Amino acid sequence: MPAQQHLVQVELSELRPTQMTVGVAEVALKRSQWAQLKSKARDKLLLSHWFPAVKGPREQYFIVDHHHLGQALVHEGVKSVWVMQLADYSALELDMFWRLMEFHHWAHPYNEKGVRCEFSAIPKRLNQLKDDPYRSLAGEVRKAGGYAKDAAPYTEFLWADFFRPVFRKADLRSDGGQGLPESLVVEAVALARNPKAQFLPGWSGVSGSFHKPL
Repeated sequence: MPAQQHLVQVELSELRPTQMTVGVAEVALKRSQWAQLKSKARDKLLLSHWFPAVKGPREQYFIVDHHHLGQALVHEGVKSVWVMQLADYSALELDMFWRLMEFHHWAHPYNEKGVRCEFSAIPKRLNQLKDDPYRSLAGEVRKAGGYAKDAAPYTEFLWADFFRPVFRKADLRSDGGQGLPESLVVEAVALARNPKAQFLPGWSGVSGSFHKPL
């Protein structure tokens, strides 16, 4: 496969995140799924779920996707993964590097409260990413068909911010490590299909602006 010519194997502990949070409930679910796989299936998963990344200052790889999988694999003791290099910005100074990353929508410096932070606040390691339970909710809603997967990066965080003022954080507790409470996800799916969310990426509800047939 031609794309594999650009794959490089990198120590998982050396990968740099480009966001500040993950949904811990989603990480727990990925850990559970990994634990059920046998050795060959794990190798196949790692090769097919390579990490898109940009080579940055000090020759470090900054991943732009799969942060949840990455943190799950760290917790499961995986030592190395495959990386697909998207660009080489290793010659840039750190400030210009982050500005260019943001220009390409390859960085998301927002904390677990949805507040914009300095790029320097982005954790240096995957196991340092903080929990944003609303990001877990956004992921669960998408998997339940509440909205469609969109090619634009970080769309789940927009949905997380949409849910943030509606649901109490105390209610977003993982249901035995297998995701969020089903009743809450059902409620969030209905909200995601509401016309109020029609400007969000992947919205799949029915707009009230359509005319009824005569």
